[in-house]
Amino acid sequence: MQNRSLSQGIFRRSLTGAALTGVMLVSQAQADVILHAFNWQYDDVAEKAEEIAALGYKKVLVSPAYKSTGSQWWARYQPQDYRVIDNPLGDTDDFKAMVAALEAQGVETYADIVFNHMANEASQRSDLNYPGVAVLDEYASRQSYYDRITLFGDVRNGLFSGNDFHGTYDPQGPQCISDYSNVGDVQYNRLCGAAPDPGLPDLDPNNWVVEKQKQYLQALKDFGVTGFRVDAAKHMTNYHINQVFDENIKQGTHVFGEIITTGGAGSAEYDKFLAPYISQTGHDAYDFPLFAQIRNAFGFGGSMTALVDPGAYGQALPGDQAVTFSVTHDIPLNDGFRYQLLDAADEALANAYVLGRDGGSPLLYSDHNESGDGRWQDLYKRDDIEGMISFHNETQGRSMEVINYNDCFLLFKREHVGVVGINKCDTGQDVWVDTSAEGLWWYRNYQDTLSSDVQYISSQWHNFYLPGRSARMWLME
Repeated sequence: MQNRSLSQGIFRRSLTGAALTGVMLVSQAQADVILHAFNWQYDDVAEKAEEIAALGYKKVLVSPAYKSTGSQWWARYQPQDYRVIDNPLGDTDDFKAMVAALEAQGVETYADIVFNHMANEASQRSDLNYPGVAVLDEYASRQSYYDRITLFGDVRNGLFSGNDFHGTYDPQGPQCISDYSNVGDVQYNRLCGAAPDPGLPDLDPNNWVVEKQKQYLQALKDFGVTGFRVDAAKHMTNYHINQVFDENIKQGTHVFGEIITTGGAGSAEYDKFLAPYISQTGHDAYDFPLFAQIRNAFGFGGSMTALVDPGAYGQALPGDQAVTFSVTHDIPLNDGFRYQLLDAADEALANAYVLGRDGGSPLLYSDHNESGDGRWQDLYKRDDIEGMISFHNETQGRSMEVINYNDCFLLFKREHVGVVGINKCDTGQDVWVDTSAEGLWWYRNYQDTLSSDVQYISSQWHNFYLPGRSARMWLME
């Protein structure tokens, strides 16, 4: 439940000068909705391609596609070999068929990319030769099959050796990250578990490594992949990223990095990692600054004023460089990030904000209950999500203007086409709007995509009532 002591809904256009005149937010970004089909098998995505398209998604981000073993979701983030796609989610043939099935429905495929490290196999062997003798023997035992699913190179030979990594598996050699505020420590040393775990072998961006990574990306592009999510970009130097994602690779693709921060401008993580990544690579990124504002706004005692124009003071990425969200896979699946989870009801309201606003490419996470929470299983087709996507697609490219707000609610419009109202408090809010000043059309129905509510505007002053703990996304009919 929310703090009932927060100021309740009243007509408050006098809150600030910005509120008096309206806050106009304009973005030219064409922000198609991305479905993060987390840990879905490739043939499952292919089978659902028509449904995914009908729900309004334009892109699908799939889990890392290369050689990896182990049934756990995190095993997909421990690559053994880039040269073949062969893991519990499918093989090269399945991946190609999935891309084709999505493309036939007008939906693009995005691939999750792990280039910072290779699999932690210290418990199996002491060398850093990848994919290792056991995997090479597996290839040899089924040579015709692996020849068929090879993306590039010759799988009769190894891919990487000890010369391609920072450090060794020698307990005296590898360095685990000890200071996450130190850029060099974070980008040159290893992600490790509890001692004596030697961690994930950290790749050195030498010419050989860079060339193999580029060959892998080009192979996926040749299949029809049009976007790349750079996992753990915080742990790679921008030099490495720019060497791999050269102009040829970036041509015709959407590249965005994952750099987790707890805030925007002024926070150490933003200033040391995210801001340099954006400026030095030109890539997009997860909008963790905006997510921090969302958490603050919906948190106990927080105020919806935090969401009026967060970008104005560096608490949101520019709209044309942002991937926006209410949850990412790391938050529910890693104990160290679960503190960032929103209350389930607040997350639903946050989704309305992310999909209703202008700016950023919204990403929706949908899993098979890997976390055990049950909240995101089949989320992609939930009724409220379908309604939000419908609103987003109908208003895409329309400018956004905040009409009214207070601690409890935020009301904004997308030109005359749509109106979004979000009320975080328990008590309903009466929000009176001067429809003439706001340019809303008279004698037209505005139908809520989330409920049966219809607003018929027929006079200058109109009350957009917002029930407690709810969102409305009204589209003009």
